[in-house]
Amino acid sequence: MELIILLVVVGVIIAFVVGIYNGLVSRRNRIEEALGQIQVQLKRRHDLIPNLVNAVKGYMGFEQKVLTDVTNARAAAVNAGTQGVAAQAQAENALTGTLKTLFANVEAYPDLKANQNVLSLQEEITTTENQISFSRQHYNASVLEYNNAIQVFPNVLLAGMFGFTKRDFFEAEPEAANVPNVDLSLS
Repeated sequence: MELIILLVVVGVIIAFVVGIYNGLVSRRNRIEEALGQIQVQLKRRHDLIPNLVNAVKGYMGFEQKVLTDVTNARAAAVNAGTQGVAAQAQAENALTGTLKTLFANVEAYPDLKANQNVLSLQEEITTTENQISFSRQHYNASVLEYNNAIQVFPNVLLAGMFGFTKRDFFEAEPEAANVPNVDLSLS
């Protein structure tokens, strides 16, 4: 009788540990899937940028620094993909900043603003930026859920033992923290 009770207790403990382990694996895999979605959107953006640079190059001859900055930021972002989430987020944020500068400069050229190829590429990049934002939100929500799961009791007792470690968030560009200034005065 005591042996049966002992076997039942051991069985319950094993089932409990397996349940925690499987839950943590599921959360970790959700993070990998979410990161994969970010990578897909970033690749799309990286592929669109050379086309945009080529489309505006003829119009913006004296704005060569802007085009060079965008090209360099794109190269840095592509290379940062292998350096971890934090480095990639920083490089992608720098690329976003150079794209904003490029788009602001495009506004100064009426012929360029009217060019269908440039307008189409700007629209595709803007749509891709929105998809990147949604993908980051999904990734960060998955990281939050995972980090919480490995830090709560009793999971914390097993998470470290099984190699589950805290994951980094995909941080937004620093400008996102600034509140935009909107002037609605009728001057």
